[in-house]
Amino acid sequence: MVEIFDVNPNELIHKAASELKKVPEIKPPVWADFVKTGTHKERPPREADWWYVRAAAVLRSVHKLGPIGVSKLRTKYGGKKRRGHKSPEFRKGSGNILRKVLQQLEKAGLVVNTTKGLHKGRATTPKGIGFLTKAARLCEKKTPEKSPAAEKTAPVKVKPETPPKKEEKKAEPQA
Repeated sequence: MVEIFDVNPNELIHKAASELKKVPEIKPPVWADFVKTGTHKERPPREADWWYVRAAAVLRSVHKLGPIGVSKLRTKYGGKKRRGHKSPEFRKGSGNILRKVLQQLEKAGLVVNTTKGLHKGRATTPKGIGFLTKAARLCEKKTPEKSPAAEKTAPVKVKPETPPKKEEKKAEPQA
């Protein structure tokens, strides 16, 4: 059985993003076409469906890091701010985008607000885990030859070694 962490994260995120487009609760807001994803960015994202890709990435991060809040996610999605001649500094990502994505994922029933010991934040629900597992299976069906288990079980065929051909000596004309 294919697990969430057995497949390439980028493939999983893009498959999950295409599946999230089918969920009616997850829609980009009106302002999503004009907003930057953080103060460290110079321009808004170029992709038209970047909202779904970010939502899928946040869902995977919540599952992986589990209960996690907006502040930690802002740090995760932050980056270096270029400041001209001055040295670059780290800036956090946009909290509003992450907050709206988490609220939409919560409405869809994929994450829930919870407390585990001292940690408070959002964690994935069984429905969210099933959603990610389904996306992982779709990734695996697309590329079965990349599976390490498939490489171990596949028989290795070795061609018999053929002896090297002997060079033919051409008859040299006698003088």
